Amino acid sequence: MSVDGWNTVLVLGGIRSGKSEFAESLVTDAPVVRYVATAPEGDPEDTEWATRLAAHRARRPGSWTTEETTEDPRRLADVLESAEPNEMLLVDDLGGWVTVLLDPDHQPADDVATIAELAEAIRGCAARVVLVSPEVGLSLVPTTPLGRAFTDALGAANRAVADACDAVVLVVAGQPVWLKPGATATTPAALATATAPTAAATATASSPTAAAAPVVASLADAEPIPEVQLPDVLTHTPPAAPTPEPGNAWAAPTMALPMVATGLVIQPGMELPMPDEYAGPQAVDRLATLDVPGAGLGVLDRVVGFAAATQGTSIPAAWGSVRVLLLHGDHAGGASAGTVAGESARRAAQARAGRGALARLAAESGASLQVVDTPASGPIEDEPALAPEQVESALRYGWRLAEQAADAGVQLLVLGACGAGTEAAAAAVLAATAGAEPPAVLGRVITESGEIDDAAWMIRCAAVRDALHRTRRSSRGAKDILAELGGGDVAVATGVLLGATARRVPVLLDGPVGLAAGMVSRDLAGQARHWCLLADHGGHPAVRLAADVLGLTPLLDLRLDLGEGANALVALPLLRSVLALSAALPVHPSLGGTDDTDPAADEPESTDPSYADPDLAEPDYTEPDFVEPEPAGPGPASTGADEQPASGWRAG
Repeated sequence: MSVDGWNTVLVLGGIRSGKSEFAESLVTDAPVVRYVATAPEGDPEDTEWATRLAAHRARRPGSWTTEETTEDPRRLADVLESAEPNEMLLVDDLGGWVTVLLDPDHQPADDVATIAELAEAIRGCAARVVLVSPEVGLSLVPTTPLGRAFTDALGAANRAVADACDAVVLVVAGQPVWLKPGATATTPAALATATAPTAAATATASSPTAAAAPVVASLADAEPIPEVQLPDVLTHTPPAAPTPEPGNAWAAPTMALPMVATGLVIQPGMELPMPDEYAGPQAVDRLATLDVPGAGLGVLDRVVGFAAATQGTSIPAAWGSVRVLLLHGDHAGGASAGTVAGESARRAAQARAGRGALARLAAESGASLQVVDTPASGPIEDEPALAPEQVESALRYGWRLAEQAADAGVQLLVLGACGAGTEAAAAAVLAATAGAEPPAVLGRVITESGEIDDAAWMIRCAAVRDALHRTRRSSRGAKDILAELGGGDVAVATGVLLGATARRVPVLLDGPVGLAAGMVSRDLAGQARHWCLLADHGGHPAVRLAADVLGLTPLLDLRLDLGEGANALVALPLLRSVLALSAALPVHPSLGGTDDTDPAADEPESTDPSYADPDLAEPDYTEPDFVEPEPAGPGPASTGADEQPASGWRAG
């Protein structure tokens, strides 16, 4: 046989992907092969379809027998149940079978029951079976009711058959990728060459620790690199909260929140404050009057306008107290394909210990860093990511985090995440809220060695596709999306955005999780997006799309990929400098400002009352008051002690 270790296998693939040829290669060496044809003959005048059928027939060896089930879809289950143990059945394909199943001549019929009968027949089949089926989930949603009925029925059939089969393989551009365990390659040389890379990738996804072992060993053997002394990282210790439920620290009660104390709940259509609609334009107009030698701040004038609107003044100050919230929560199932087990927990522990890129950048910026554990999310392709009550608790927990930051005097929140599967969850949220196609918003999967893992990327795409199919009839409300697709980190991030909006604290977004939360928050409080700022899109397709929908234009195009939160901290010193400069520069002398080079400007006026030379009299104008900007925060070597609240902080 071509492949051992399975009794039934489902071969999926797109149009002209080579799925039928690959399925035929699996049964080439079988002594007895029965080809089960399911496709109808079609219109006699459709010569192109007739040519396709003829090409399929021409590829079959003369020793194969052919059986057709086009007259009755239920007959396919009978063929499988009556097959002998020494037979090999090749069913090509389920797309034609579903076409016949939906034919008006066979209605009324119970399509769901027929699909269930087929799956049960596959489980009980004594022969070895290879089934071929088109993969329709990666294409556009049909615009006609009949087309949507076909894709829904075929998607349901593929899921049921895949669950019943021992193994599932996806063929993309002639390259097979094994999605379901249960097959080990013992193919001829040509087939082994085709499957070797994807088999290795699948092994990495299913057993990441084994793949990572050589890397760890090589690092252990290397000479230690002396560590450079850097500033301490400020690690936030949240103040004491009411006793949480056992084992669920993130689900603590939220009665301390003003919104809960007044009887309000987090629900769609909340009326939260908006930034000052006049201060922003006034601040931007003021920039044109400043004494600068060039044309000004360019696109960074948006930073000044944003800060002015959120601070309610035309001369905004640079953000002094900044807190980074790093959300840590993993997603199970195919969403996390290609990630190394335990890597996200290691990153979170690294940040807590004041090490790693994020912690070091926070130290350089004088920002505090708080690592937040969020509830783990289930496999979205099979079940909801969270229960409804978990979504409620996660939203309130995120709101409370923003409340605590505002009470501590934080002027800017930086939102990031480090969980496994976050990109796929964000892609699912975008697909549900913005109509995006998962392959278009899922970034490439990069391994630890810097290689592109296409197999893991396809598994993630399939997981998101199946999740969207599973929830196709579900409500698209904000909380429903969080429960079905978003998961714990997106839910907590949404709560943070809402709480920050309520307390007028701006949020610097960085990465797919924050943008996905921004998309969800639109239905709960449309004002939240106006308190968000995006420094850099990082080249991530999901971030670009969500930013476009939310109206958030990235300030920079650095394409940084240092991890969520770290990218924003790289840009933070530049943003602070822009705000400090705009507040400190005087008005140009030609517009009534003071000329700093005129020594007479520093001389005191004469106190002699008889002195009154009209030719030397000063022009009649009122000089604007000079506003001394507040310091931008502690310097790189500071521990930030001057901005620590009375309790709840420690230098880590």
